[in-house]
Amino acid sequence: MPLRPRVPLEVPARPNAVWSIDFVHDTLYSGRRFRTFNVIDEGVREVLGIEIDTSLTGARIKCVMEQMKEWYGVPEAIRCDNGPELLGTPFVTWCEENGVELRYIQPGKPNQNAYIERFNRTYRNEVLSAYLFGDLEQVRQMTWGWMQEYNEERPHESRGNLPPAVYRRKLEAGNSDIKRSA
Repeated sequence: MPLRPRVPLEVPARPNAVWSIDFVHDTLYSGRRFRTFNVIDEGVREVLGIEIDTSLTGARIKCVMEQMKEWYGVPEAIRCDNGPELLGTPFVTWCEENGVELRYIQPGKPNQNAYIERFNRTYRNEVLSAYLFGDLEQVRQMTWGWMQEYNEERPHESRGNLPPAVYRRKLEAGNSDIKRSA
């Protein structure tokens, strides 16, 4: 594995500057394991997507990124850990083909990807740990509803107490009176 220099965690000033991605593991009531692949935009703190399944390969991650590209465009950079799906050819090639800089964190240093780690904790506490799920469709439905509320209704203190999607729209409209903080 190549040397991973420490990269400071900066607060992007606009959408699509840096996306953070990560996986979360959990278990259905039956004991069957599943994973979620979480994507957030660091600049607006918006959840761009949460893919849920028992297997999330590098090829599947590439498909998810293609969908994100259709919905949001491509980021300038993606911050992620050194998992095999994120080091593999499908994901790395997708990033290269789309001109996306990969910002791998140092192994064992999740604090270098603090935005997604904070998000993962919130998602786990409010969704994954709050319910017993019988199947993946229940997880997907509950996650979808929660994600809509998180993006469209829930104020985010670091974004002027605006919900992330509202903050994004104001930025994209050129509204200069919105407040920004870390």
